[in-house]
Amino acid sequence: MSEPQAFQDIAENLSFLDDWEDRYRYLIELGQALPKLTDAEKTAENKVNGCVSQVWLAAQTESRGSQTVLKYRGESDAMIVQGLVAILLALYSDRPAREIAETDAIALFDKMGLREHLTTQRSNGLVAMVNRIRTEAKALS
Repeated sequence: MSEPQAFQDIAENLSFLDDWEDRYRYLIELGQALPKLTDAEKTAENKVNGCVSQVWLAAQTESRGSQTVLKYRGESDAMIVQGLVAILLALYSDRPAREIAETDAIALFDKMGLREHLTTQRSNGLVAMVNRIRTEAKALS
């Protein structure tokens, strides 16, 4: 099972950026490109626990044949975290629940070298977001 093209494109772009300042700028650009959530989507139910910054992930389900597909929207009040949200959405959104449940984003982030320069708090927040998404997917698969 391969990653979605949008995620592959992000990983490739990151591979060309050796300097961490450039990588941070790229993360910020990715986050700025995300559409904002509505106030109605910024609920306690959509809030991700375990993140120091404010993070919301809103999921919609759709049936495609025998599969349940999850579509995600997300937002954070922190620029770097918003970029991490953008990468997670590129990886997980619009995929069958079973595939999401089986995809370990943390291993992929480590492979890209993305977590090595994140603060402990941001890294913990990333793990919380991934756990939230995969737990929802496992419940539906």
